[in-house]
Amino acid sequence: MIIPVLAHEITIAKESHGAPFNLKGYLAGNPLTDENFESNGKVPFLHGMALISDELFESTKKSCSGEYANPPNSLCAKYLDVVHEVTKDINKDHILEPYCIAPDEIRGRTIGKRLYNEEYPLLSSGLTCSDCRASTHALSRMWANNDTVRDALGIRKGTVDVWKRCRRDIPYTFDILSTVPYHFNVTKKGYRALIYSGDHDLTVTYVGTKAWIRSLNFSIDDDWRPWYVGGQVAGFTMRYSNNLTFATVKGAGHIVPEYKPNECFGMIVRWLSGAPL
Repeated sequence: MIIPVLAHEITIAKESHGAPFNLKGYLAGNPLTDENFESNGKVPFLHGMALISDELFESTKKSCSGEYANPPNSLCAKYLDVVHEVTKDINKDHILEPYCIAPDEIRGRTIGKRLYNEEYPLLSSGLTCSDCRASTHALSRMWANNDTVRDALGIRKGTVDVWKRCRRDIPYTFDILSTVPYHFNVTKKGYRALIYSGDHDLTVTYVGTKAWIRSLNFSIDDDWRPWYVGGQVAGFTMRYSNNLTFATVKGAGHIVPEYKPNECFGMIVRWLSGAPL
């Protein structure tokens, strides 16, 4: 939500009083953009990834008329409950990874008005630390708050608060429900944009992202094609008018660099240099 709004404010500052910001464009990975687009993309994504049956998908689509964010009737709500029930133990950040959350990472998340409004439980499944990506997140917090580490980093005792990977206590008012207009306004002014998605992310699916990009009604300059790193397909990409590029990163989850650092680095370096993916 933050990146396109920040880019928009910078462009306004430059136009209104010549603020010295050398903004050329922006990039955003698996970006939360519009709750309706994101929620409506989840059911088709689940079906495309073989996580729900053809029959359940067709029944849900028919009863909901493709509107999953705000169920239009009780039958739609019933089918969405079934969809939730059969997929509730899937790792939302990467559907192929184990579903386990470290104790200090447990939190409530709301993704959409109905689907996946739940707490992430710590599963007592007997998984070892090496099985769970969340374990490395917990270890990073332990490491960063270790007195010996902090001393080596030159942090004076009492000057820096406890380090957290994701701070949930920042005073932040969630008053923008959709950043689609911000993406539109910034790119229409000629600024470049790269929007990329890990194609195994259920938190913000590439299906929903593609949908809001289509809603901009930009023409296609370079149609859907693979892009490569090291001679291997790293994902797929499309380039639109107004310098907007969309790309998927094959096999990546919600935080793309965490899952596919080499591919992500190659993608961003090419985009920054102005080269095609």
